[in-house]
Amino acid sequence: MKRNDLFGGLLTLLIASILVSPINLNAQDKEKPSPFNIGGDLVSSYVWRGTKYGNGPAIQPYLELALGNFSIGGWGSYCFTSNEAAEADLYLSYGFDFGLSIGLTDYYFPGTEYFDYSTENGSHAFEINLGYELGGFSIAANYILNEAGSAGSAGNDLYFEAAYGFEYFSLFAGAGDGWHTSNGEFMFCNLGISAEKEIKITDSFSLPLSGALIWNPEREQFNIVLGVSF
Repeated sequence: MKRNDLFGGLLTLLIASILVSPINLNAQDKEKPSPFNIGGDLVSSYVWRGTKYGNGPAIQPYLELALGNFSIGGWGSYCFTSNEAAEADLYLSYGFDFGLSIGLTDYYFPGTEYFDYSTENGSHAFEINLGYELGGFSIAANYILNEAGSAGSAGNDLYFEAAYGFEYFSLFAGAGDGWHTSNGEFMFCNLGISAEKEIKITDSFSLPLSGALIWNPEREQFNIVLGVSF
C-alpha cells in the first residue's frame, strides 16, 4: 500500500471513530437510569390523614434522589384557590430489604419564616416515620418530635395507619391524636378504600388515575378524591 493511501485510510478511520464515538456514548448515557425522580399529582382536593386542607383542586409536585436504599426529596401541595393550604416538605428515608423503612419528615407551611426552627411555635414540625410492608399488608407509625405553632400542633403527636392491598383495591385505617383530631385525643380519623387504574391514551402512553373514598369518624367528614399522576 502506498504511503498516501495508508495515511488516507488512517485519517478516514480516525474521522469515523470521532463521529461514531459520541453516538455510542450518548446511547450509553440514555441507557443509564437517572437517580432523580421527578413528578407530581393533580388531585381534586387535598385530604391528608382524613382531614381536608384548603379549597379546590391541588397540584402536588415532588423531586426525589434515590441512592440505593436511601432516598431524599421534597414534596409540596398548592391549591388553585386563595385558601391554598400551601405545604412544602423535605424528607429522607432508608428502606431495608426485608420490608422495614425508617425516615424523617420536615413539614413546612409557606407564609411563615422558614428559618424559624424554634422548638415551640416554630415554622417546622419534624416527624419520625416508620413503615413495614409484607405482601399486600403495610403498617406505618409516625411521631412528631416538636411543637410547631404554624401547624397547630400540641407537639409529640402520634399517627398509626394499617392497609391491605387486594387485587383491585386497598383498604386503610388510620388513628392519631394532636393535630389529627379536633380535640387532640387519640381516635380513628382516616378510614377508607382506594383504587388505581391506567387509561391508555396511545400505544406508548397511559394516564395513571387514583381514587379514594375517605371517612373521618372523629370529625364526621366524608371526602371523595380523584388524582392524576404525571
